[in-house]
Amino acid sequence: MAVCMKLWQLEALLQQLDGFDRPKVTLEQYVTPPHIAAHLLHTAQASFGDLAGRSVADLGCGPAVLAAGAAALGAGAVLAVDIDADALAVARANLDDAGLTAVELLHADVAHVVDTWRGRVDTVLTNPPFGTKRNAGADMLFLQAGLRLADTAVYSLHKRSTRRHVARQAADWGARATVVAELRYDLPSTYRFHKRASVDIEVDLWRSCPQAAADVDR
Repeated sequence: MAVCMKLWQLEALLQQLDGFDRPKVTLEQYVTPPHIAAHLLHTAQASFGDLAGRSVADLGCGPAVLAAGAAALGAGAVLAVDIDADALAVARANLDDAGLTAVELLHADVAHVVDTWRGRVDTVLTNPPFGTKRNAGADMLFLQAGLRLADTAVYSLHKRSTRRHVARQAADWGARATVVAELRYDLPSTYRFHKRASVDIEVDLWRSCPQAAADVDR
């Protein structure tokens, strides 16, 4: 597919992908909505050129929505990582159906990927757990792993209410982090404890550059 794919075309592609068969609350599994994923990916490519021809990793890939979009936008290589084998089975089916079979899937904890793949990844994409169900701090663990892994930039989604915390933590790690878009995440009812049909959550899309990349840009 063309690297110059328009935003609506990208969103239409991502809408065809299946979500989790049985989402696991302990892993805080939610599918990244197609409109959110499309904006993240389109921003990464159209505004910064961080996907086409680049080596990309999708951390906590779930059904591989971000990995699929990166491949469709011309990424040179895509690695999709998840700790859940069931999610990876859905991811494989999604990628096969979309004709994006070159994406490599890896069954692993994201924290254990860094040492093996460091130096081989330009751009990291992640929609981490927000840390609301016994997963406090999970979003920061994903961001930290991304910053250790990426040579150029990490694109991550975080609740807007945590903006100061994300900025402070990224700075502590020597990263240059910027909110590049403000989005609204329509979270559908997924688990038994959900009382409403959907919840509208304000989220920030961050672009964070690890220390070495930030120094080059200065």
